[in-house]
Amino acid sequence: MAEKDINTRRGLMLVMSSPSGAGKTTLTRRLLADDTDVVMSISATTRPARPGEVNGQDYYFVSHERFHEMIETDELLEHAVVFDNRYGTPRGPVLEALQTGKDVIFDIDWQGTQQLMSSSRAIDLVRIFILPPSISALEKRLRTRGQDSDETVRKRMAKAESEISHWAEYDYVLVNDNLEKTYEDLKAIVRAERYRRERRPGMSIFVRKLMEERSKE
Repeated sequence: MAEKDINTRRGLMLVMSSPSGAGKTTLTRRLLADDTDVVMSISATTRPARPGEVNGQDYYFVSHERFHEMIETDELLEHAVVFDNRYGTPRGPVLEALQTGKDVIFDIDWQGTQQLMSSSRAIDLVRIFILPPSISALEKRLRTRGQDSDETVRKRMAKAESEISHWAEYDYVLVNDNLEKTYEDLKAIVRAERYRRERRPGMSIFVRKLMEERSKE
């Protein structure tokens, strides 16, 4: 059997959750830039597009009516309300990517992760939670990046406590006290998960041929 057949696999649903400011976005972007087998799940949302955002590339921007229709017709793997806007993951593009061996990253919270658990195959999911080194460091990161008003920072900090309380529902937990080390740990998790027996259907054929060779000796 060719090496390509042995390593043929189904992709991962790589869930990345964290309170805002813990470094999840930076880690995700690095992984996407470094690994061509990783793609980003594109969410549908009812919020307006921000300057520079492209429909179908950053998000699928839809009306409230269309979003409701997607829920009713089971087109979404998960959906939630975040800061008064609705977000959800379209099912079709994700399943297509998994079948071609691509790993799909999901930038969702614990509620979305729970929905994925009920709407997807458990073996497809790899759940990773990113923690900040401290609450004070988290608030400092939010204020330093200068993207949010004081009121928004207060809301994000209030939400962070609730999000962090769900850390034990994840398969892996990384404390992002050193970005380079955390990124290396993230890559190690992805590499290991790709080699799980259940994700490599070609391996059973390979092993059977090994046994056949042995029986002919």
